[in-house]
Amino acid sequence: MDTMKKIPSFTIDHLRLKRGIYVSRRDNVGGETVTTFDVRMKEPNREPALSPSAIHTMEHLAATFLRNHPLWSERIVYWGPMGCLTGNYLIIKGDLTSADVLPLMKETFSFIASFEGEVPGATARDCGNHLLMNLPEARWEARKYLAEVLECATGENLNYPG
Repeated sequence: MDTMKKIPSFTIDHLRLKRGIYVSRRDNVGGETVTTFDVRMKEPNREPALSPSAIHTMEHLAATFLRNHPLWSERIVYWGPMGCLTGNYLIIKGDLTSADVLPLMKETFSFIASFEGEVPGATARDCGNHLLMNLPEARWEARKYLAEVLECATGENLNYPG
């Protein structure tokens, strides 16, 4: 293991990282650029992480919303939680910036914050852990992120700390 190179996401200074949307990486896949975004909802190691049930609920809602979006659906590759439970990864076809997807993230988190009803895919038939859901908490976390970060984002919320 001593010879393994540290992957780029482990080189980000998590002690200085704010909540926001960051370009984590750009990759060439089949001749097309794919951009991975770090949708960071919690300040790492400085505030409590998202609960597994809240982030799981947000995963179902955001993935459904994004894959049905009238303008973006064909470009969405993936939405899913980070293992550290401080945010999500969003992978989109195209060479994009954080500012490019900020309006889309505002729409996504507004959708989650106001969602009512049955969470899509939250049945034993459709999900491997359908009981690990908490819609009220997911809505609360989405409202908090939307109001405190997305609606007032500045450069420090859209660019990794230098």
